[in-house]
Amino acid sequence: MTKQSDPATDASILSKALPYMQRYKDKTVVIKYGGNAMGDAALSKAFASDIALLKQSKVNPIVVHGGGPQIGAMLEKMGIISKFENGLRVTDEQTIEIVEMVLAGKINKDIVAQINSQGERAIGLCGKDANMVFAKKATKTIVDKESNIEKLLDLGFVGEPDEVNSAVIDMLANSEMIPVIAPVASGRDGHTYNINADVFAGAIAGSQNAKRLLFLTDVSGVLDKDKNLIPELSVKQAKALIKDGTISGGMIPKVETCFKALEQGVEGVVILNGKTAHAVLIELFTEYGAGTLIVK
Repeated sequence: MTKQSDPATDASILSKALPYMQRYKDKTVVIKYGGNAMGDAALSKAFASDIALLKQSKVNPIVVHGGGPQIGAMLEKMGIISKFENGLRVTDEQTIEIVEMVLAGKINKDIVAQINSQGERAIGLCGKDANMVFAKKATKTIVDKESNIEKLLDLGFVGEPDEVNSAVIDMLANSEMIPVIAPVASGRDGHTYNINADVFAGAIAGSQNAKRLLFLTDVSGVLDKDKNLIPELSVKQAKALIKDGTISGGMIPKVETCFKALEQGVEGVVILNGKTAHAVLIELFTEYGAGTLIVK
């Protein structure tokens, strides 16, 4: 027998959520959906439900997704051995074909189908569509441990956003569509480039002057030295935490991507755990929040 909800409790929840829903009405929220958060069917359904509810609440959601684990699994399945330079995957011609197939094909359409099943109209795209994003070859400089000399890494067809045509996304938002975008784009040299999904999402959010950019990750946010969640940080405070070692390892590039998104015009960036069901709604529509908000 299904347990009936209490009307008073439902009304209380709605009354508390309403001011937050009004705050984001007609505003753009970009959500970067990570590869690890996609692996669970229940979480995927909850995510799609959240995105549909945002649209129904007159928010303009834009989804940018990654797919690192799925790409790795497909490369292994096809017997393609990845080459790594300093821990970074080199994307050669054979690899970029698989990357595009997995990101702009399978993953993209699965997310679109999930959102559409919740009664909304999502449309799957990548940076190539209508020249939405032009890419340039990414450069990565490291210091050789033996010689202590800087050297330039050639990561192949790994790119970074060079130009974003915001008119394409504006048109989709005005037509009540929900863009779901894979971080693959063409370069002006005619090559296809794979772009880090966090960086790609930041460029998209900046072009839209987004109210919020949400990074769904596998951690709860930025933690202090006692491993407690820090609810909010300014850029100055975050830089100080990097300097004193509180923010370390893989969280450093994540936070630095937040800085860049803020510079590009995003009002606030949130790092939150995508493995928490309905994390997007908890962050946007409740007083508690679900991660670490970084602001200028």
